Amino acid sequence: MNYDYRDKEIKALLSTATILVDTREQQNSHITDYLTKKKVPFLSKKLDYGDYSIMIPANEPLGIQRDLYFSDEIAIERKASLDELANNLTADRTRFEDEMLRSKDCKVLLMLENCGYVDIIGHKYRSKYEPKSYIATLASYTARFNLNVNFIAKSAAGNFIYYNLLYHVRNYLLGR
Repeated sequence: MNYDYRDKEIKALLSTATILVDTREQQNSHITDYLTKKKVPFLSKKLDYGDYSIMIPANEPLGIQRDLYFSDEIAIERKASLDELANNLTADRTRFEDEMLRSKDCKVLLMLENCGYVDIIGHKYRSKYEPKSYIATLASYTARFNLNVNFIAKSAAGNFIYYNLLYHVRNYLLGR
């Protein structure tokens, strides 16, 4: 984009930013409730990877002729628990790796709800996946796929999604 937006124009564009929620995303009412409460527009759309992304609707007066989708640039993959992720890293490993390969040019934030790194070390999850293997796989995926792992309280999930996606778009509009 070769347009030099003023602060007022950026603010106007960001106020229309719409969070994209993958149609396959389940049990996310805590996130959609947050977005609704904060009056953040969101819509369900099939995403090729990740569970959340963002778009800016067309705004001809500000030089945006059609909807701008950022789903090839940034995505948030949400896992509700360490067990859900452990299943993806063991039983569904090929499918999960395929998704990571498809997203190779995209910044992917892996958001793990209601857990911390210490919970992996302490094997505070039901899966038999050993902590050493779990940590090794996460570290390997971080290196191989440029995955960004984030441990987030469920109560902060909507906030994490919104602000990470919003500031990605803001930096794009600023030409950074």
